[in-house]
Amino acid sequence: MKKATAIIFDLDGTLLDTARDFTQTLNILLSENDRPPLSYTTVRNVVSNGANALVTLGFNTRVGDPKHQRLHQRLLALYAENLAVHTRFFPGMNELLARLEQCQIPWGVVTNKPKQFTLPLLEQMSVCPPNNAVICPEDVVKRKPDPEPMILACKMLNCCPEHTLCLGDHPRDIASGKAAGMPTAAALYGYISTDEKPQCWQADHYVTKISELDALIQLTLNDS
Repeated sequence: MKKATAIIFDLDGTLLDTARDFTQTLNILLSENDRPPLSYTTVRNVVSNGANALVTLGFNTRVGDPKHQRLHQRLLALYAENLAVHTRFFPGMNELLARLEQCQIPWGVVTNKPKQFTLPLLEQMSVCPPNNAVICPEDVVKRKPDPEPMILACKMLNCCPEHTLCLGDHPRDIASGKAAGMPTAAALYGYISTDEKPQCWQADHYVTKISELDALIQLTLNDS
């Protein structure tokens, strides 16, 4: 693997553990509609697929249905009120970011989460990547799995894609990174559904906890 001079993180399920706030938000919406709550495990299993998937999970509706659209908008409004109530860094991630800063290793965030949620969430969690390298769908023409957002993040960090490690917990993250010519690592600790097969993503590396990622980064940085 070529020497890495920067790291790009996915947001939900990779950098931050946001599933409990999504669970709380969905359960508020379910309660408003006289439906029983869903377990954290059930919601976590689909949260990586976005708000539409959560509405479908809770109400068995389909995108395009008027009811689905109404519920989707209400879910987003509720989520905006509950962005960082239970959200936490994955164990070891905050310390890893501190080490990256100490070593002056640039890092950024590329997410499919809309900017109206991403920026307030990062602010509330006191997350500020170098050069404000946070790429949301509004910043590009094509979102992940297209390589465009990864390439833009590398430009903002003044780093070559082939020297920038891409970490994510969804196949679109790995596909985006690979298409951009980046080394990739799959975050197995993230929001991977039970029917997903990460070994089929063809990532360059697989990490099950942050300590493994830290070791991988050190090995990467020392590899010439």
